[in-house]
This record gives sequence, structure tokens and C-alpha cells, in this order.
Amino acid sequence: VQLQASGGGTVQAGGSLRLSCAAGRTSSNNGVGWFRQAAGKEREFAAAISWNGGDTVYADSVKGRFKISRNRANNMVYLQMNSLKPEDTAVYFCAAAIGAYAGDSPSRYRYWGQGTQVTVSS
Repeated sequence: VQLQASGGGTVQAGGSLRLSCAAGRTSSNNGVGWFRQAAGKEREFAAAISWNGGDTVYADSVKGRFKISRNRANNMVYLQMNSLKPEDTAVYFCAAAIGAYAGDSPSRYRYWGQGTQVTVSS
């Protein structure tokens, strides 16, 4: 299973970006999460969504600014990022969970896509 993340770029603080993850048909019944990794830091959880989109969970650092959604018809998962801050700068990864419900632990994810760089300038 390959996941493909896209949509990264450079934006000024306060701006918005929407990341896309092509999760593939085989992940349609799995939760999907977004993680991020800043240079020199460990990978951290950002947001996750259940298999049917009914449940979402966010890291405190992005709550109220980021929104995760999914379109099961085309197997896409999105991360709408608003009010971006320089500390949001990182490589963002999407991952498919082992089960129908995802969480904040990387150990609950089976398949990972390549990352997309998000840079927020001050």
C-alpha cells in the first residue's frame, strides 16, 4: 500500500495550505493520520480520522487551526491548515492505520507515505 502526500509549500505566517493524501482503495476501511517532523526533532502526531470520517482527533498544538477530512469516493484524505505559524514548519506525512480507528501513536499505523514539506515564514 502506497500513500502519496502532496500540497506542501511555503507560506507566510497566518496563511493557509491544504495537504492531500492519496490513501488508495485498500485503505478505505482504515483510519488515516497526519504526522509531522521538524528538522532535528522527532516525528509528532498532528491529526487523525476514522475509516468513515465520523471520528477525528487533533494534537493540542493544531486544534482549532487544522481540519482533517476524507473523501471515501476517491480515497483521499485532506488536512486543511489555517492560521499557520513558523513552528508548523515540518515535513508532513500521511499514514494508514492498522484498524478502522486511528490515534496519536505511530505504532498504530502500518503504511506510511513520503512526506511533503511545509515551510511557514515569519
